Amino acid sequence: MILYPNAKINLGLNVESKRSDGYHNISSIFYPIYDCFDVLEIVDSNSFLFTSSGICISGSNNLCVKAYNLLKIKFNIPAVHIHLHKKIPIGAGLGGGSADGAFVLKGLNNFFKLNITNKLLEDLALELGADCPFFIQNRPKYVSGIGDLMEDIKLDLSKYEIQLIDSSIHINTKDAYSNIVPKNQKLKLSRLIKKPIRLWKDLVTNDFEQDVFKNYPKLSKVKETLYAQGAIFSSMTGTGSVIYGIFKR
Repeated sequence: MILYPNAKINLGLNVESKRSDGYHNISSIFYPIYDCFDVLEIVDSNSFLFTSSGICISGSNNLCVKAYNLLKIKFNIPAVHIHLHKKIPIGAGLGGGSADGAFVLKGLNNFFKLNITNKLLEDLALELGADCPFFIQNRPKYVSGIGDLMEDIKLDLSKYEIQLIDSSIHINTKDAYSNIVPKNQKLKLSRLIKKPIRLWKDLVTNDFEQDVFKNYPKLSKVKETLYAQGAIFSSMTGTGSVIYGIFKR
């Protein structure tokens, strides 16, 4: 079985409050980017094995392994060999690791015909990480809570070109959140995103940009360059470091 876990971008990312459990309540639009992807292969094996190629990752504690172990415990599935060819940049805000974990859950569900519903897959994915449930249905969503509350949103950017600029800077998500100051938003992002894209520049914001750009001025320059090249909207995705630009085709 071959699978292609894809990236996502954040159209806006607002941190609204810090919770008593240490997590943060956020609001964001998650939008899938299908032409930026990893490659997963799942085959039968006498004993469980995980291997990888491409971008170097940890082999013993990554989300692919955790996803297999989760289903092994809950459904007693047989051993498999999972190979991941990693292409999505790490620490870039593209959700590549989350996608890998979620796609392993979906892949094993189909591989062993477990008939797990999407709702249960999302619950299982949440045990792997806050962004993982999004990749079960893998379509545009308005996301709130810690990333576990999702609503379908009508948003189609297929008529636009989305350019991803990777500066090869790894930004630790935990560190990014440690410096953030939550604030209440006057207007919900789910309403702002319905306005014409030409208005997003002044309305749709990523709260992490201010601090990340201060520490990595190079990223601010990338955003400025994308606007200079004609982008209708440009932003950092997630907690960074990839900057994307949306252009008319």
